[in-house]
Amino acid sequence: AMCPLTSPYFLLLSNFPSTSSRLLVTMRICSPSRVITFLGFTLRTQCAQSFISPSALNFIGLSKSTTMESSPALDMVRNRGLEKREEGATPLPGGMTLYVKPAADGKSVGDCPFAHFVRMVLHEKNLEYELKPTTPEKKPQWLLDDYGGKMPALRHRKECYVDSEVIAQYLDFFFQNPSLSVEEKEQKGATEAAAVALNGFFPAMAKFIKHSPNGDEEDVELRTALEGKLQTLEDHLSGDGRSGPYLVGNGELFTLLDCSLAPKLYALDVCLEKIKENPIDLKGKLPLLRKYMDDLFARPSFQSTVEYGPETVVWGWGSYH
Repeated sequence: AMCPLTSPYFLLLSNFPSTSSRLLVTMRICSPSRVITFLGFTLRTQCAQSFISPSALNFIGLSKSTTMESSPALDMVRNRGLEKREEGATPLPGGMTLYVKPAADGKSVGDCPFAHFVRMVLHEKNLEYELKPTTPEKKPQWLLDDYGGKMPALRHRKECYVDSEVIAQYLDFFFQNPSLSVEEKEQKGATEAAAVALNGFFPAMAKFIKHSPNGDEEDVELRTALEGKLQTLEDHLSGDGRSGPYLVGNGELFTLLDCSLAPKLYALDVCLEKIKENPIDLKGKLPLLRKYMDDLFARPSFQSTVEYGPETVVWGWGSYH
């Protein structure tokens, strides 16, 4: 599964039916089109060279010595991996630039919850980066040509990743201090259970916030759908065996799911008051969710990355009204 490549793409294969091991394949994409098969998964790429993590190698019964020392193609990985270094292709800290949606002035940080998610992960891991709010006309040509201009985009030296979930998994896999993932052997199924509780929340929120006018029949239906998703979160937070404030498992560990959810809940909190005229009583009807939100908003990684504030949230979401 190794062949030459030039531009990057990051793929995380997880939750295989027979194991809880995470398998990581980092692939770089160029042309022409080609199909690779890895562990029964058919991956349609454009000529790809991949770096397979040691955990993936262990899972499929291969040792580092049998895969990383003899193949000429793998020699290419050493020289043209994520970055040049003496051993392997593991990225090193530094040299990171994050391109994000700007606010109305075109210069300050916008309200994108996906960019905020990535920034929280970077802060939690104490990784330095340059932040570049970027208007469409100022996007670098390489970002337009190779990645369709998508943001947030994390440029790490010569590599770039453009999906917030992909970026977060990339950072958590290669920069594990601290880890933002629960060990499945300790809390089996915990991450999956939390993800199920989150399923459909953000689409329901977006539909309700964007709808205008407030209070018409469709608005009531959308509010009811959102309240159902929020109640699912409330029920999850009231589950047995919880001893901490966070989302996954017993709630003791702050994870990527918390980082992802915090900016979305912040946008919800602002929009319910400023745009939708307070139709949902979070504190009265959903006290555990309200407390969870307050705990997230008090976390330093959130506080240090929410400089855009309520005004920018209203600017972004209010444009639909």
